[in-house]
Amino acid sequence: MAKNLVIVESPAKAKTIGKYLGKNFTVKASLGHVKDLPKKNLSVDVDNDFTPVYEVIEGKKKLIAELKTAAKGSDTVYLAADPDREGEAICFHLQEELKEKKNGPKFFRVMFNEITKKAIEKAFETPAAVNLHLVDAQQARRVLDRLVGYKISPLLWDKVRRGLSAGRVQTVALRLIVDREREIKAFITREYWTIDAHLAAKKPPQLTAHLAKKNNENVEIPNEATAQAIVSAVDGVDYVVRSVVNKEKRRNPVPPFITSTLQQEAARKLRFSVKRTMMLAQKLYEGVELSKEEGATGLITYMRTDSVRVSNDALDEVRAMITDRWGAEPEYVRMAGLDRIARVDDQRRRGGDRGVVDRAVVRQNGHAVDSGQHRRADLYRLEVKRPVPRAGRKGRDERVGVRHAHPLLFQHAHDVQ
Repeated sequence: MAKNLVIVESPAKAKTIGKYLGKNFTVKASLGHVKDLPKKNLSVDVDNDFTPVYEVIEGKKKLIAELKTAAKGSDTVYLAADPDREGEAICFHLQEELKEKKNGPKFFRVMFNEITKKAIEKAFETPAAVNLHLVDAQQARRVLDRLVGYKISPLLWDKVRRGLSAGRVQTVALRLIVDREREIKAFITREYWTIDAHLAAKKPPQLTAHLAKKNNENVEIPNEATAQAIVSAVDGVDYVVRSVVNKEKRRNPVPPFITSTLQQEAARKLRFSVKRTMMLAQKLYEGVELSKEEGATGLITYMRTDSVRVSNDALDEVRAMITDRWGAEPEYVRMAGLDRIARVDDQRRRGGDRGVVDRAVVRQNGHAVDSGQHRRADLYRLEVKRPVPRAGRKGRDERVGVRHAHPLLFQHAHDVQ
């Protein structure tokens, strides 16, 4: 038996990591949390500093026994749950259940934000201990969930319908919705009008100019009568270009996805629910079978985060792709828009613009698409579309001021690509 035991959360992740670590490591999955607050009662000692009372989850006792057996035959146990509060709590509870009082294996915590060979090897070079501050943070959240849920849910069942769930998130969200609805109802509508002029010179194109100022002051048109009076005053007069102002405006790429923006974009463009988005993203993080030769490979970094951190390997490879493809100067290769893509290989460098994304996804996820897993490929395509930022091209905003005999200023603006 291998002398090193690694425990992760899911079988898919175990398969991917096991490929990278080799024969000296046995990788097993905990299938999520192994201990939780039992549902039969509050399970929080309110009178004793809100101490939580945890128990092994029903159905996990057999798994715990298997992990104990594996741990006894190992010199070292590496706890490798996800790099967040929930993952830290899982590692803490696993250590509680598996640690022997005497002559047991050593326990270490390893963390990584992407499941790639380099990231895994680096994580195992610097193992650490379980972070008890993160464990306390998770327990505080869990206790708050239980206290709020147990107090508010009965009220919800009495006033609305039995079976509904209320908790710390739903309660605050409901308050925000109510406050916003009150603002909407209190809003006082006010009529306003705008005037646009369609102008044509001897040469195309036709311009649409917006009435902006009168006597160098902003124009407010409160009703139809005022609007008609202005239109009548300018009807039939000649319009003269007073000035043309060219203004350069830098266009920075959008920032990388965090959890909330990934969910919003997937809902807007793919019509995915939050649950579906996170389920598919979890599979992309844990590893996708690209081919028999490559096996399972993690394609994105950890998706439950408020950090805009980007994989350094992906940064280097996309920089090279941009330079090779467009010859961009280094100062123009802005990487702020690179998404959390953990893998960008040479095939992707040979494409260009949107084609880079589509061909890369088809190649990288050929098996997934062939087997009908289009949603996973769609989400990956959405994630990859952010990495190639606009490099080397600055947008220019051109504003044209048009004026006639009356003291009215019409303005037209358009972007020059």
